[in-house]
Amino acid sequence: MKKLGVVLQYELMTYIKNKSYVISTVVIAVIAAAIMFVPRFIDISAITGITNSTEQNSGDSDSDKDNVDGKSDSDKDNKADNNKDVILIYDESGTFSDVQMIQAAFDDMKVEKVSSESELKDKVSDEEVKAGFVVHSLTDYEYIVYNKSMTDSIDMQFNQVLTALNQMVYCSIHNLDYEQIITAFNPEINSQTVVLGKDMGNNYFYCYALIIIIFMIIIFYGVMVATSVTQEKSNRTIEVLVTSADTKILFFGKVLAGTIASLCQAGILMLAIVGAYKFNQSAWGGMLDMLLDIPANVLVTYALFGLGGVLFYTFIYGAFGALVSKTEDINKSAGSIQMVIMIVYFITLFQLMNIDGIAMKVLSYLPISSYSAMFARVAMGNVAVWEVVVSFIILVASIIGVGMIGSSIYRMGTLRYGNPIKITTAIKSLRKQKNKYCLLYTSPSPRDRG
Repeated sequence: MKKLGVVLQYELMTYIKNKSYVISTVVIAVIAAAIMFVPRFIDISAITGITNSTEQNSGDSDSDKDNVDGKSDSDKDNKADNNKDVILIYDESGTFSDVQMIQAAFDDMKVEKVSSESELKDKVSDEEVKAGFVVHSLTDYEYIVYNKSMTDSIDMQFNQVLTALNQMVYCSIHNLDYEQIITAFNPEINSQTVVLGKDMGNNYFYCYALIIIIFMIIIFYGVMVATSVTQEKSNRTIEVLVTSADTKILFFGKVLAGTIASLCQAGILMLAIVGAYKFNQSAWGGMLDMLLDIPANVLVTYALFGLGGVLFYTFIYGAFGALVSKTEDINKSAGSIQMVIMIVYFITLFQLMNIDGIAMKVLSYLPISSYSAMFARVAMGNVAVWEVVVSFIILVASIIGVGMIGSSIYRMGTLRYGNPIKITTAIKSLRKQKNKYCLLYTSPSPRDRG
């Protein structure tokens, strides 16, 4: 254990002394924390729906200043209208006597009439206006737009205007009270949602984010550990190290150091984000609560299974790193395990919408996927305590097994140079060695034969 501690300390100091590791940790943490302060200095009310109190106050003072300067409210309203996006209407059928009804539906835009369809299309083509409508009748129109975005809802809003206008016309023809009919068919309903279990809608977002984080940690630090092993092999440093310490100790120390370094970096980043957000929560209007307000039991499950997942895959990456002699061959050697990680990652994300399905339950017990699937079930699904315990025991047992196999591959591969060793070849070689040792220890001695 003492030698393991020495190796672990040495490997950790390698990470700490690495300028890129320290700088990237600090820079990313500072940038992430700085983003959480954005609402204090920039108006994001269009996104959050919350107006910054500082800007409100400044707005009041600006208003007072404008009044002092002699500018009337009407002048300011005209200026505001000029800054709005414009929607053009060509009323071919004479459906609209004026544009007041349309303007009411598009209060964040300015609605204007034009005299011809060609004029409308020309202004849309030149991007002078946001969009336009050519109205043929109450039930027939064309929506004219230059570039239609994925979030474009202008067409839908105009559709609602025509629907309401059709209803008004029908009521007028049949001497019906439009207001009464609308009230009867659209009663005001007060509702309150009480969640006794889990709110899957809210929990989905932080589950999604945390799965991405653990996936990135596994990929990034797994490759880093594999690269470290390969570099020691390529520059012959390993030949010196194996003379002073057992290969198993070297392997376990290197993997544990990589795991600790990865979790420290991720932990610092998450603390910076959560701490900065808590300080600026009111400025965000609680917008990120669904991502950062995580229950304690979910965090504990995530920490335990996340740690287990990182250890499991880092052991595998370390073993794959010992099978090659050049760093450029790492991706070729570890391609199969990276493919497994990617498949598990996408399946888990897709199955979040069916959290209590068979696929997610199976994934939560497999060591290759339980690091993300089980915590997701704890956060969003129905899972018993015994299921969590059984899954964790399987994961721990798998970590120990993979660690022992990985250390054996590391011992065999570190002093073999040349072309990359296939994982199947390495396992066959280990089996032959095991059989050889078994025969050696079970065969009778010359004295016994005599």
